[in-house]
Amino acid sequence: MKTIALFAAALVAISSAQAQKLVIKGSDTLGAKLVPQLAEEYKSRSPGVSFEIAAEGSTTGIAAITDGTAQIGMSSRRAKTTEMSAAQAKGVTMKPIIVAYDGMAVIVNAKSPITALNKRQVEQIFTGDVTDWSAVGAPAGKISVYTRNTSSGTYSDWKDLAMKKRDYAGSSQKMAGNEQIASEVAKNVNGIGYVGLAYIHAEGIKVVTIEGGTPTKESVLSKKYPYARPTFYYTNGEPSGEAAKFVEFTLSDEGQRIVEQVGFVPIR
Repeated sequence: MKTIALFAAALVAISSAQAQKLVIKGSDTLGAKLVPQLAEEYKSRSPGVSFEIAAEGSTTGIAAITDGTAQIGMSSRRAKTTEMSAAQAKGVTMKPIIVAYDGMAVIVNAKSPITALNKRQVEQIFTGDVTDWSAVGAPAGKISVYTRNTSSGTYSDWKDLAMKKRDYAGSSQKMAGNEQIASEVAKNVNGIGYVGLAYIHAEGIKVVTIEGGTPTKESVLSKKYPYARPTFYYTNGEPSGEAAKFVEFTLSDEGQRIVEQVGFVPIR
């Protein structure tokens, strides 16, 4: 009986060791493509690890670290002062880890005559000051603006970087993710939106130059492109256990190769 009990205990220990689960929540920009690909490669090296990845917006990722429902929060923006304070009040220390750089590209329908805009025109379009394409040198047509939803870090970053923190046009249509924005713009010749670098090759869209430039590895790293930004993992203090190993993998040469393959800019 003693032998059976010891064997059963050993099986439980082995099962426990194998059942490592990483819960990662937050940004669609990171969570729709990049983190799942990193996770697949990581699992091929650590087959006992499973992942639960929920890409519902940066706000949800930061909240998940605050309430302890995820080991890693994905975010395409920095945590707000109010979010840091709310976390601290619960004994949580928000630790930001830059994992990749991104450039938010302005996209229009592939059949649109628009190929270039300046920063002022972008601001006017997304705030609703300009509502017809004729105001920016194109044939007349009511502009359809597509944005991310309010829980998105990209939604906030775009306001900061492109709109001087002004409100979006009341007629703007809020989408759940980058792929949804690209899909809607591809179906609407009068559409305009913004997506991260990993989504600029979607069918039916094209990237508009801004002040003569587009988001590239070089223009993002040099910050010459006006809508460039870092993207983050957030953890509660220093990550530990499997979360620490996954962060380390993301930042490794192998992980950063995947970052570049997906379409982001590596951190080095």
